[in-house]
Amino acid sequence: SGHVNNVILSDIKKPPDNVYHSGPFIYSDVLNHKNLREIVVNNNVSWLVHYSAVLSAVGESNVTLARDVNITGFHNVLDMALEHDLRVFVPSTIRAFGPSSPRDPAPELCVKRPRTIYGVAKVHAELMGEYYHHQYGLDFRCLRYPGIISADSQPGGGITGKAPWSVHNGSLKTHQTTQKPRRKVDPLRQAIAESWPMALEDSTARRDWGWKHDYGLPELVQAMLTHITPGNLLAQAN
Repeated sequence: SGHVNNVILSDIKKPPDNVYHSGPFIYSDVLNHKNLREIVVNNNVSWLVHYSAVLSAVGESNVTLARDVNITGFHNVLDMALEHDLRVFVPSTIRAFGPSSPRDPAPELCVKRPRTIYGVAKVHAELMGEYYHHQYGLDFRCLRYPGIISADSQPGGGITGKAPWSVHNGSLKTHQTTQKPRRKVDPLRQAIAESWPMALEDSTARRDWGWKHDYGLPELVQAMLTHITPGNLLAQAN
């Protein structure tokens, strides 16, 4: 679109070629205050969409890194927002809830005592954003996502990567091209997943900004199976 040059994508690692060529891309490190300030000032940035995070499973194996990126990095973003009058969007997560939260469904306001550093950092971000809004008038938006599932079969450092993996391996099996998939439970990931709500109570979102879902579980699985051809699957499996 004509607005593609208005959006600057950043990361601390090289993007795939198609991402690099699809619009402005720069190096950015949320732990580097000066680097963030340069980007905001040089590009006259007005909105900051903050996705930098160490995901749940990786975070549990490196708490110091997760604390630095997910909490200190977020503080740096808040500093920039106040300093330069930025609007901020930060994703929150189903991981903000803990084992003592109501599970089915989890209401928007309830006890949240997560047991992962990722979840703790997200609760912290929600509260800090709300505080900065009331204290300084910061335009802060936050949305609690459930597990994000894509058709990509390469799981990242999160937990929901397991879902596409299962669908892919199941569909491989139906094409009778590989042996039956072995099922191994990773106790750490399983424990994290079991502490999440089964569903999120979303009536406020439906009422306030017209959110409605396009895909239920059957549609989701069907779309993932349709997205994949046996040829793709074999290439990914080998």
